[in-house]
Amino acid sequence: MLHFDRFPFPLLGLVLAFTLMGAPLSAAGDEPIDTKEKYIDQVMHHVQNANEIHLVGNFSIPLPIIAYSSEDGLMTTFSSAFDHGHTAVNGYVLNHGRINRVLGEGFPRDENVHIEEIGHIEEGDHEGKAYVQYHGEVYPLDAPGTFMESSSFYDFSITKNVATMLLAVILMFWLFGSVAKSMKRRAGQAPAGVQSFMEPFIIFIRDEIAQPFIGKNYERYMPFIMSIFFFILILNLLGLVPFIGGANVTGNAGTTLALALFTFILMLAVSTKDFWAHMLWMPGVPIPVRFVLALIELVSLIIKPVTLFIRLGANITAGHIAILAMVGVIFIFSDFGESLMGGGVGLLISIPFTFAMNLLEIFVAVLQAFIFALLSAMYIGQAVETHAEH
Repeated sequence: MLHFDRFPFPLLGLVLAFTLMGAPLSAAGDEPIDTKEKYIDQVMHHVQNANEIHLVGNFSIPLPIIAYSSEDGLMTTFSSAFDHGHTAVNGYVLNHGRINRVLGEGFPRDENVHIEEIGHIEEGDHEGKAYVQYHGEVYPLDAPGTFMESSSFYDFSITKNVATMLLAVILMFWLFGSVAKSMKRRAGQAPAGVQSFMEPFIIFIRDEIAQPFIGKNYERYMPFIMSIFFFILILNLLGLVPFIGGANVTGNAGTTLALALFTFILMLAVSTKDFWAHMLWMPGVPIPVRFVLALIELVSLIIKPVTLFIRLGANITAGHIAILAMVGVIFIFSDFGESLMGGGVGLLISIPFTFAMNLLEIFVAVLQAFIFALLSAMYIGQAVETHAEH
């Protein structure tokens, strides 16, 4: 039986509060935060992806950097080479934890150089762009290219989110491998060890999600439903552990969209002729109404993956921001370092609320994994359902 009171989950709130108190509160680590706007930027930085895993203060776990540009070719190194944004490496810098390429003629691209400042250009052709200052000269920065925006380079690095997903995959292989070995070794006996911990989850997914919503062929889709449930659950829980970077993987739109598309593609791949017939030419209704219903059904079909990825990402990101905002009470009460007494009062207020929010986020982590698996099973069940003759 699982006893949550034996696990140190409530301590995560205290750890998170003190971890963030020791975090650097500036873009390049030079100037302390002194405005609400800068604090908001810092909160958003913590919930976004990064090319390093920040732990506390200036301590971080370096990650591989792989960047490519048509002008400079392939560049590989580790994030530690950038010295937390103080050093440019082959024409690249770390800006708020993300790799950027320095634009403009005259900037050295074949050596490591110390940069004086990172900021944002306030006027001119590059207004709003980030910049670095080197030997008194200002050079604009270019962010990595995406499907939506072009850039002078592409970032293929192992980011914080990717590293966390790899860790989740390793944990899943270990969990499922241990359960499989235990089942073979203890055939006909009561479950023990990891098997006894995992079996209630597996039975719950089978009896409460897969079988009711998919139907008689539910076993065929159990591996997918189980994989997506445990993958999201592990990522959600890892995001609440501050000493491994607190990665907001399932709050990242790209990650949740990919998971939603997996469900959507599988639903389309296994859908039956009966499913499409009832969607595009619904029997039993007047012909003019069928055209209207077909349009509505197609729109609802497209909305399915959209609702999947928005629901998961929005809930997880909101939880992270709420925790960070509660920790921010310390800085607000201390007038951003000006009042020691105010900081103490903010600390007394922040810790219990952060503690309670962490407990709530543990519940939300499990709930969101359950909802995603449930809706995935429901959509698959709708696609494979057979209807009576009309």
